[in-house]
Amino acid sequence: MAYCKICGEYECKKHTVLLGRTRYVNEFSGSSPPEVFVGKWNYPNVYAGILSPEEYGDTRIMSSAEEWRAKKLAIPDILELRNKLIYGRNRTNIKKAVLNSKFISVMQEIAMTDSSVSAEFKLKRAVRRNDERESRVPLISSAGEVEKVQLQENPKIKKKVEYLVNDNDVKSADALIELQSAQISTSSMIKLLSAGLLGLKKNRKLVPTRWAITAVDSNLSSEKIEKIRYMPELSEYRVFHDEYLGNHYEILLIPRYWSFEVIEISLKNFLVWKDFESIFKRRSYADNVTGAYYANRLGICEYLEKIGRQASVIVFREIRPEYYSPLGVGILRETTRSAMANSFRNFDNLSDALADIQTRLRISVERYLKESQMIRELRQKRLGDYLR
Repeated sequence: MAYCKICGEYECKKHTVLLGRTRYVNEFSGSSPPEVFVGKWNYPNVYAGILSPEEYGDTRIMSSAEEWRAKKLAIPDILELRNKLIYGRNRTNIKKAVLNSKFISVMQEIAMTDSSVSAEFKLKRAVRRNDERESRVPLISSAGEVEKVQLQENPKIKKKVEYLVNDNDVKSADALIELQSAQISTSSMIKLLSAGLLGLKKNRKLVPTRWAITAVDSNLSSEKIEKIRYMPELSEYRVFHDEYLGNHYEILLIPRYWSFEVIEISLKNFLVWKDFESIFKRRSYADNVTGAYYANRLGICEYLEKIGRQASVIVFREIRPEYYSPLGVGILRETTRSAMANSFRNFDNLSDALADIQTRLRISVERYLKESQMIRELRQKRLGDYLR
């Protein structure tokens, strides 16, 4: 017999209806990881809401790319965790929602904490649930409009977060820098920005989560680049590498002024995505590599800032068949960070560095070099070469 977590009754037909292996749920409670999500479809009138499972406790691992990478979870394990979440949402205008919505107010409270927080949901229509392990499910698999939501406990909010949320006179870019200095996680900053909790009061609004992810990665790395470009150049070639869930990264640091390039090649169909920036500030969105470009850039800029050096950087990403279910750019950011935390191999010349990279790639490194704008620049003699 099925036990209802809402009313405590067995075979409850109000909250949960069982049909074979499928359940229909219209009332539930549990601990949000915490996770909020703002969609971009039909912008500026978007869906926004809270993700929560039907269970209590520490559920942070259900939405944390940092924990997935740290614990080296496999794709089926991540999908199983994600499949437990129900997305309670409502359609709302991005600007008006911040001003006068009780539902959004609860969503914002959840966005302000980095600890799991318990809430109770009542949906307008029941959502279908399947508790069996599935090999392919979307990152957000069950969604239903919310009739009522209520917190069952007070969220624990860090002082720096509370201070910046209440400061209506600090720009969002400056707030993000302060939050990082206070060691607030990247995922927490994304939730705060997406929920419309950062920036000047007149500018606050909900931000589609995908846009918020890129905005956080881009703003934080741009601030670091402004310092990195004035640091001494690296004195050697360095190669870093790491892999997670079929995303294999080789990261080459070249003793040269700051520039940055990402080249991605899929082993499934050999499609190529690439974007590049020179020492001059990038003015346009990296619309080929998209969000992964900025996620990679942040992890590498964190490293360069730490060692106090600038370099030209080429990121080689080999997307292997093992990566059969996209899991968001968060895992790419964390894989980049992991690579830069690993020990590196140093070389005196480009040829030796590339030969080392080739030992771990399944595809020819020459395939990447043909696509690389930076390599084309390096193969042209600089004026300084003639003056030595």
